[in-house]
Amino acid sequence: MTPFEIERLDFSTHAVAQWAAGDERRVNWPVVYVLDSAGSSRQPSVYVGETVSAASRMRQHLQSPSKSGFRRVRVVIDETFNKSACLDLESHLIRWLAGDGHFIVLNGNEGIIDARYYAREQYRKNFREIFEELRSEGIFQRSIPEIENSDLFKLSPFKVLTREQAIAVEHIVESLLQDLATGNTSTSVIQGNPGTGKTIVAIYLVKLLADIRDYQDTDEIEQDSLFSEFFVPENRELLKTARIGLVVPQQSLRESIKRVFKKTPRVSADQVLNPFDVGKSSTPFDLLIVDETHRLNQRANQSSGMRNRDFTEINRTLFGADDYSKTQLDWIRAQSTHQVLLIDERQAVRPADLPREVLLSEISGAERNHRHFPLALQMRVRADADYVGFIRELLRGEVVPGSMPDLGKYDLRFFSSVLEMRDAIRDRELVTGLSRLVAGFAWDWRTRNNQPGFDFELEGAEFTWNRTDKDWINSPGSIDEVGSIHTVQGYDLNYAGVIIGPDLRYDPASHRVVFDRPSYRDRKGKENLSKLGKTTTDEELLALIQNIYGVLLTRGVLGTFIYVCDPHLREYIASVVDGGAA
Repeated sequence: MTPFEIERLDFSTHAVAQWAAGDERRVNWPVVYVLDSAGSSRQPSVYVGETVSAASRMRQHLQSPSKSGFRRVRVVIDETFNKSACLDLESHLIRWLAGDGHFIVLNGNEGIIDARYYAREQYRKNFREIFEELRSEGIFQRSIPEIENSDLFKLSPFKVLTREQAIAVEHIVESLLQDLATGNTSTSVIQGNPGTGKTIVAIYLVKLLADIRDYQDTDEIEQDSLFSEFFVPENRELLKTARIGLVVPQQSLRESIKRVFKKTPRVSADQVLNPFDVGKSSTPFDLLIVDETHRLNQRANQSSGMRNRDFTEINRTLFGADDYSKTQLDWIRAQSTHQVLLIDERQAVRPADLPREVLLSEISGAERNHRHFPLALQMRVRADADYVGFIRELLRGEVVPGSMPDLGKYDLRFFSSVLEMRDAIRDRELVTGLSRLVAGFAWDWRTRNNQPGFDFELEGAEFTWNRTDKDWINSPGSIDEVGSIHTVQGYDLNYAGVIIGPDLRYDPASHRVVFDRPSYRDRKGKENLSKLGKTTTDEELLALIQNIYGVLLTRGVLGTFIYVCDPHLREYIASVVDGGAA
């Protein structure tokens, strides 16, 4: 392909007029451009666009108040460019800039695409060269692998949606706008296995609705976008005063999403809530989007005395009495007119999580009301077969030895030595990054609150649980620690080294996977629900432990390594995983 050029000019009427008088490609050729405000006194911002007339588009931007803070423009010109290639490059640059985090990206997210077109892969090789030239000039601070491994990138609202994700978003937004206009109430459910992008859909929805609410008539809306029809004055008016929140039960994931929202225009970190924030709010919400709905609590002993008091007070405020039957999902309903619930009923991991029958009831209700949106396409694990289904069957002991599906290039390995697996994870960390050891909660957490020492010993080596509950994956020293379910649920890793502890065993006599209660050390993970008069049985705990390992074993994008403590379970899993023990 013909080498690209990046032309640079000041963002001013005089500079644009002089520049437009030269090369005809500046006035009649598909190009991509980058506007930035580096050097201004405000938070540096950036805007990426594509056009067939760069000179005309720059003159339009110069008249727009929203673009008044920009100082420079870079125009990428390539004789081979066409409309499709420009839209693709625009989408790549927006996503990389959002993940880099140096600039505030002022684009909306409605136009991010991933269309097929002629010679796409060759164009995308050139995109990386364009990235490197822009990086050399300070537009990017980090490399592409560093960016794509970051939470800012992985949890960014600037994502390419799959067709089923886009259809879900389109129907939810369309229905919400109709309901806001008519005063109806509604509950929608997005259901999907690990890795189908439920969290991404939630984040995308919050940003899209904010963009519809705040767009200006002079803004450029990608007309080929599935969502362009929503950008009309009447919808803007409907959303003008709408109060929208994103509820995230897990602390670590919630803090990560807050950091993303702080870098994203038109949304606010204050919109990212825990269930207690919702319960205590004195002002109701128009819409609450609930990620990981299965992690909402029913009435159980909370993590602190203060939270137990909060549960009581919220129930009294919302329902007139401390009704033990009320759950945090009831708080969500009481405090909002519309709800979008993101559910995987097989990712509950503690007795206090919402019961499976409650989740299935929500799914059934949404199906009856034609507001159920299943996500099937696996976006995380790069395997050719149904890896998630295979793992769940494996953990139930239902896979016949020697019948492992063809996973393509996915790197699934069984290790007979945990030390060898640890070395392999460290090797992968050097090559790809985002490679971590994780384990079931089968050992006491003696180092909690930064106590000295280690937590458990295997093969004569000392292992320590994660030293922080917030953003553990990206924390210093995490490669030398072991992550728990509560620090990795909702996150991606490139490689996960999973230690299956003695809490999960295999009974060779009955050919069944069984639960070992004494080996399970998460006190809140096995407690009875005394206020509800419920005793947590071994059968119920087995299902929760299988859910936990199902989550841990589906974190790895490129590969999963497995070590098993119980000798009988080790033998069974080794007999299934092709190639035996590594």
